Amino acid sequence: MLRDGSDITLVTWGAQVKETLEAAEKLAAAGISAEVIDVATLTPLDFPTIAESVAKTGRCVIVHEAAKTAGFGAEIAARVAEECLFDLLAPVERVTGYDTHIPLFRLEMKYLPSVDKIVAAARRAMAYS
Repeated sequence: MLRDGSDITLVTWGAQVKETLEAAEKLAAAGISAEVIDVATLTPLDFPTIAESVAKTGRCVIVHEAAKTAGFGAEIAARVAEECLFDLLAPVERVTGYDTHIPLFRLEMKYLPSVDKIVAAARRAMAYS
């Protein structure tokens, strides 16, 4: 766990840790307390830490660079739905790359998740009461 929070869980790994922590700071400025989890390794996945956080916050946003379809975030979202369903106050959100090939360097930053996209997903999840 990189940051403790009480309103929403942000799950990420790899290069998206930086953007996710920046998004948590932006959310904090808006009065939303975001818990940030860097899963560090996908295998083995420390799912108990994710489940404990989702039980506490009731909301989950998963952030990664890969395409949305068949990305590892889908596996985490499925496990959250299977094992934490009764803790969820909102649907699980995923902020990912698009379902297309990664574009050339000049367009790469438009493909990758951004701080603003993460904040928007968190706000959508927070809209559920």
